[in-house]
Amino acid sequence: MGDPLPVQHADSQADRTRAERRTLVLLAIGAAAGLIAAASAIVTPASYPGAIPADAVAVVGDVVIRRDDYLRLLAGFESDSKGAIDETARRHVLDRMIDEELLVQRALDLGLARVDRRVRADLTSALITSIVGISDDREPEPGELESFYAEESGFFARPGRLHVRQVFFRVPTGADESAILERARLAREALLSGRSLESVRSEYGDAEVSPLPDTLLPAVKLREYIGPTAVRAALELETGEVGEPVRSGIGIHVLVMADRTPTVTPPLSDIEPQVRSEWQRRLGDRSLRAYLDQLREDGNVDVLIEFDD
Repeated sequence: MGDPLPVQHADSQADRTRAERRTLVLLAIGAAAGLIAAASAIVTPASYPGAIPADAVAVVGDVVIRRDDYLRLLAGFESDSKGAIDETARRHVLDRMIDEELLVQRALDLGLARVDRRVRADLTSALITSIVGISDDREPEPGELESFYAEESGFFARPGRLHVRQVFFRVPTGADESAILERARLAREALLSGRSLESVRSEYGDAEVSPLPDTLLPAVKLREYIGPTAVRAALELETGEVGEPVRSGIGIHVLVMADRTPTVTPPLSDIEPQVRSEWQRRLGDRSLRAYLDQLREDGNVDVLIEFDD
């Protein structure tokens, strides 16, 4: 008959493995409970004046832990675990909520909300999120979205594209810039006389550091190749027009507008989700600004230095 010890050892090992997994689950539950309880305490602390509310599951100092908050956490854990959790886990969740509240209260007593920059940042971020989040639930009134789109149509316009070609001239440090500019003027005159861009480039121009793609580009992309000054000059050109030499930070450009497409403002029906999102974002910004203005009005704020307007 075989020795039973290896079987017992295997059972013991399996028990330890299950125990370790259970410990990890409980730690995860505790960590999540702590994070959610902390956010709840920061944004909407529930305190009671005297009598303990009927829906209380625990009282920590002057703060009540409500049954709804506790059950909401349990429901989330049950959903994540795809099954019911036992009484030990239920007690563990409540213990972690209590521990978290004790830590929050102690941190406030120690003044960490004022001296610890990370805590201050978390507090302000949580409060801003709660204020701005209210706007996400509000739907625009009939006609409100249409009015917003009409007023801000330029914001939602799709910029046109530019097909720009060029003859480029390098300006080395210490070089006679007037001579290079004169060469650029001669190149422009040659283009206006009907000569091909390739022949003018070959005779007058220099190799481009980053050659322009021979296609339509949005202005923001074109800027990466020729810089903002040259882009502003290009935007003034009509299709087929040859521009005056323009000096940029990288050299001198003689620009040719080969083609361009106009800026298009799509109808509201095509981009309504985008417009609605922007409307809600701006509503959130206004709500936050109004809230901050009210805090300033209610608070005792004195600015003791002067700024030049």
